[in-house]
Amino acid sequence: MIVRFVSSETAEVLMFAESARQLLLAIGKDTTARGTFTPEEMPRAAQALRDAVQRAAVPPQDDDEEVLEGKKKEPVISLGQRAWPLIDMLERTGKAGPRANIVWEAATDF
Repeated sequence: MIVRFVSSETAEVLMFAESARQLLLAIGKDTTARGTFTPEEMPRAAQALRDAVQRAAVPPQDDDEEVLEGKKKEPVISLGQRAWPLIDMLERTGKAGPRANIVWEAATDF
C-alpha cells in the first residue's frame, strides 16, 4: 500500500506503508488512513525524525563483505534515506506560515 504525503508548500511524497509507518511512529503519530501535521508540530516532527535517523545510523561496512558466495548483497536503504523527503517537507512547510499544512492519506490504516 502507498501512503501519500501532501504539503501546501512542496511536492507530494509517496512511500510504501511500512516505511511511512516507521517514520510516523518515530514522530509519535498514529498510522491512520488520514492524518495531518499542523505548523506548530512540524519543527518537532522534523527533529524527531532527525533523532531517529541518528539513533539508527549504522557504520558503513567494508566493500569486501558485499560479495558473499558469488552474490552481491542487496543495497540497504537506510532510515535516513527514507526519512529525508519527509524531513525536508516538514521543515520547508513549517517555515511557510500559519496556514501551511501537511496531510497524509492511504487506502486504510497501516
